[in-house]
Amino acid sequence: MSKYEAVIGLEVHAQLETRTKAFCGCSTRFGDAPNSNTCPVCLGLPGALPVLNKRALELALRASLALHCKVQPRSRFARKNYFYPDLPKGYQISMYELPLATEGYLEIVVDGEKKRIGITRLHMEDDAGKSLHEGFADSDRWSYIDFNRCGVPLIEIVSEPDLRTPAEAYAYLNTLKQVLEYTDVSDCNMEEGSLRCDANVSVRLRGAAKFGTKAEVKNLNSFRYLSHALEYEIERQIGILESGGTVTQETRLWNVGAGRTEPMRSKEFAHDYRYFPEPDLLPVTVSALTISEVRGGMPELPDAKTERFLRDYGLSPYDAGVLTATRALADYFEATVKAGASGKSAANWISVELLRRLNETGKQIEHCPVPPAALAQLLARIERAEITATTGKKVFARMFDTGKSADTIISEEGLSQIFDAGALEKIAREVIAKSPDNVAKYRSGNEGVFKFFVGQVMKETRGQANPQLVNEILRRLLTL
Repeated sequence: MSKYEAVIGLEVHAQLETRTKAFCGCSTRFGDAPNSNTCPVCLGLPGALPVLNKRALELALRASLALHCKVQPRSRFARKNYFYPDLPKGYQISMYELPLATEGYLEIVVDGEKKRIGITRLHMEDDAGKSLHEGFADSDRWSYIDFNRCGVPLIEIVSEPDLRTPAEAYAYLNTLKQVLEYTDVSDCNMEEGSLRCDANVSVRLRGAAKFGTKAEVKNLNSFRYLSHALEYEIERQIGILESGGTVTQETRLWNVGAGRTEPMRSKEFAHDYRYFPEPDLLPVTVSALTISEVRGGMPELPDAKTERFLRDYGLSPYDAGVLTATRALADYFEATVKAGASGKSAANWISVELLRRLNETGKQIEHCPVPPAALAQLLARIERAEITATTGKKVFARMFDTGKSADTIISEEGLSQIFDAGALEKIAREVIAKSPDNVAKYRSGNEGVFKFFVGQVMKETRGQANPQLVNEILRRLLTL
């Protein structure tokens, strides 16, 4: 890689968060029985006419504005002709010469450095169906078609070839996913096919102005697969050039099991699809008023929210980044603060304890068993020194497991902090009496031994002793 550099562009398809399809009233619900959400329109039967889903257009415009694109006042649907069993119309309704939006950008951060990635175009289209294959031998191989996805509304977001490393591609896709989720454009569920990515990748000598021959890599349905496929493909192309060969322009698939890209077909060109204007749909006209209305309904975007968290709550850049990773997590944090917790305290507990428990249990923040107000109640008990931070962690674990409130758990399990100076002094004297060697070390100037005594008292009180009072008592007794 010191001799070569990669040139990467991503084509991302995102399913729009609508209840019905792009051009008909069939449901977009995932997981329904195969071929149950179909009609003459999405099956392309003769005489059926498509009608554009208004909500789909609004979401596509929202995505365009969030990605700083120029919305075109007039765009037009086109037929993209190709033949495959899961495409019953024999063509896909897409946009070609007149896309919905152009010339946008997305800023990514890699290794602490910001980089702006250009977005060539954003256009609308409908999806094809799904093919399922089973069997291996030609005599015992079956293919099944589910047409439920036919007509599901998509946007395709095409980046400029501005990415240079798999790490940058990963950051771009992650940031794009975050923007689409924040704006409620798409749920971006890659397991359900709501977010798919194809990568165009080539290599060239460092400093060269001309791009190398590219390969398009498909089947990248996870962030990890994207990184691995790009790493493999870059090495493959460099190997070909170093051995004196020529890279072939083609479409390749990422073979997950084998960990390599494999040839799928020679790369198509636009004329292979025989694009022509969709005769059954009117051109899309977007007025300045429509753009203004969509912009007015936009939620706060991730970058703006991060800056506000830094400014209003005094968070570190790291904590602000963690808390704004998803809109749901950011909302949970702000609800906790609104319920009375301090910004820094809430950020610390959410970033560490809450996220750790969510990861361990495989839960999403939307299904967190500890409501924001309940977490704020726990943090208030800690702030008032009614329980220690150590005890607070135990209480939080019980809250997460049982759904009970902090007050209930503290009362039921007798976890309130101990302020009884007499009782604590008795325990401290017993601890000191058991460790004459450490007493001698402390009195000879070994200050580090003091932590041992504190730890022993806290152990005897199950972490419930007031730390400040324990320190005062031990200092006094050890200097007698």
